[in-house]
Amino acid sequence: MIRNLPFTTLRSFECVARLGSISRAAEELNVTQSAVSQQIKALEEWTGCSLLVRSRSGSRPTDDGAMLARTIASGLGQISDLCSQIQSRRQKNATIVVASLPGFAVNWLFPRLIRFDEQNPQLSVSINTNVSGGDLAAGDWDLSIRYGLGSYRGMHVEKLLPETLVPVCAPRLLTEGPPLETPGDLARHTLLIDDVADCGGEPPTWSYWAEAAGISLPKPQNMRQFGQSNMVVQAAIEGYGVALGRSPLVEAALADGRLVAPLRHEVPSQYSYWLVCNRNALRSARLQSFRAWLLEESRSSRSEAMLSSANATH
Repeated sequence: MIRNLPFTTLRSFECVARLGSISRAAEELNVTQSAVSQQIKALEEWTGCSLLVRSRSGSRPTDDGAMLARTIASGLGQISDLCSQIQSRRQKNATIVVASLPGFAVNWLFPRLIRFDEQNPQLSVSINTNVSGGDLAAGDWDLSIRYGLGSYRGMHVEKLLPETLVPVCAPRLLTEGPPLETPGDLARHTLLIDDVADCGGEPPTWSYWAEAAGISLPKPQNMRQFGQSNMVVQAAIEGYGVALGRSPLVEAALADGRLVAPLRHEVPSQYSYWLVCNRNALRSARLQSFRAWLLEESRSSRSEAMLSSANATH
């Protein structure tokens, strides 16, 4: 008997009965109204009874139709629950693939991952670094950490970290190089340029920093441009010049003294870091665990940054 059940028409009928409209059912099923009507007609012929009462205001099930709709809904619900359980068991220990920009991965994410490993020894995380942060359409990752304004249509999006901008350099640059006590002193230094992709709004450039800080940016002695933010951070640490520090990428180097911020002209960036994934991804327990850990780490990072900023002003 099961092999003879018209599963497609049963699903269409349940949808019409639940929504009370053939047109709305067609929209949900992504088929034409004519196709739904034909399926309902075929089901009525198969059962030998009328299943819907049609009127100008819509379609409602007959008594027989209501019983059938409830049974179909219950059966589909049980099938869906069982499939979810099977998927959960199969994916419970699967590797979590995270797409991230290289600079963020190296300077913020990698140093913290050991804590996730310690708290979740049963889970494995793989970091896929690329300059775009991952192709949202390709789906070759579970979660993506993106940089920009947060406009990712059709995706689940949460702000992970805001960003502030402040000039940073190696400590020895202050002792061995020209003075760097005022913004005007930048004229005697090499400025390190981060080739940030334009994601809309105002990208975090030196000119943006100067305008937001209300100062006039002098023409520097020299400028060096790099294709990736982690290269800029490393160049600053090595003493090649003064970089425009983006807070999540330089907070560790500032904390351990590899970098210093000689100018206290800190301004908020229009860009932030965002946690992005498909809307259904967080049904997975393993991804929920990683998301919860990541958001807690971001809260801790923001708290440490606020405390450091407060101490620096006293």
